[in-house]
Amino acid sequence: MRLLFVLENYYPNIGGVETLFKQLIGQLVAAGHECTVITSLLQPEHPRQEQKDGLTIIRIPVPNRYLFTLYALWPVLRNVRSCDLVQTTSYNAALPAFIGAVLFRRKVVITFHEAWGRLWFRLPFMSRFSQLAHYLFEQLLLRLPFDLFIAVSQSTAGHLAREGVPAKRIKTIYNGLDYSEFMDRLDTETVNEIFTYTYFGRLGISKGLDVLLNAAHILKERSVDFRLQLITPLEPEPLLAQIKKLTDEYGLKSRTIWHHHLSFTALKQVLLASDCVVIPSYSEGFCYAAAEAVALGVPVISSSQGALPEVVSGQHIFMKSFSAEALAESMYAATNGEWETRPLRRFELSETVKAYIQTYKGLIKT
Repeated sequence: MRLLFVLENYYPNIGGVETLFKQLIGQLVAAGHECTVITSLLQPEHPRQEQKDGLTIIRIPVPNRYLFTLYALWPVLRNVRSCDLVQTTSYNAALPAFIGAVLFRRKVVITFHEAWGRLWFRLPFMSRFSQLAHYLFEQLLLRLPFDLFIAVSQSTAGHLAREGVPAKRIKTIYNGLDYSEFMDRLDTETVNEIFTYTYFGRLGISKGLDVLLNAAHILKERSVDFRLQLITPLEPEPLLAQIKKLTDEYGLKSRTIWHHHLSFTALKQVLLASDCVVIPSYSEGFCYAAAEAVALGVPVISSSQGALPEVVSGQHIFMKSFSAEALAESMYAATNGEWETRPLRRFELSETVKAYIQTYKGLIKT
């Protein structure tokens, strides 16, 4: 097979999705298949193009992630004619991948990480215009006739169907983890003098950081002693500034510890030293943060939105409703050890990669 991957982000960028596609492409190349990756140039020291052992990586410098949609089109058109199938993801990489595949009559697969629909209009930190623009762009992608929509959870598959994607074009393949990287999981209970809640992950508008800070403010007003750790990137800077402003407005500055750009080893150490991880998301298509916390044995407090009930296992507390008050109640329950338990669920990366390869082979034969 000759495969073209159009991905907004790819290795050496760090993230669960990047790890998935790095492993997938590595196994395809090892099996003798040819792969080309078109992606963003995230750091100037990274090579614009590299080629080795059946893998070609083309990195495009873009001023911001939204312009990847435009800048990637010409590289896609130059490379698509020599491939058998195109793989892309939501959101910004999808349109150039689809246009190239249609023009040259190639099969095209999109992995949809989550489909929000009208949730866009409930998300914080966005203007009304931005909400509408993102909603309309998502609706455009959902109406394009991709040969297959891969949903990363049953929840995402359901959202795709409700947004009008034909069921015959939807296939669920869960994202996967390499559990060998989580062998230092927690087998004994963490005991901190001050109960420590930790959030880690992207600075995303859907991540519920506004809800988390409001809940922490409620606990502070009730004289609950706690520490809040926030592990985030430094970008996007405007959103980080808004969240830090909220932290100050709620009087949480002295209780909050910020970490940025931790190595994977350092991240695991901080998580293992936490009493729990908090995931108050408005929605999750899969949620690597939840899966990774579970893999480490760290208890999780989370909303019940999207795929979180599918992914969260082990010791956990689900919010009874999606509100700051409900999150505060769950956080307080955690300080008293009122955890619920369900059997651990694993999402093996090897099984994910195997499912993708089988899917590609089946599509190319048709």
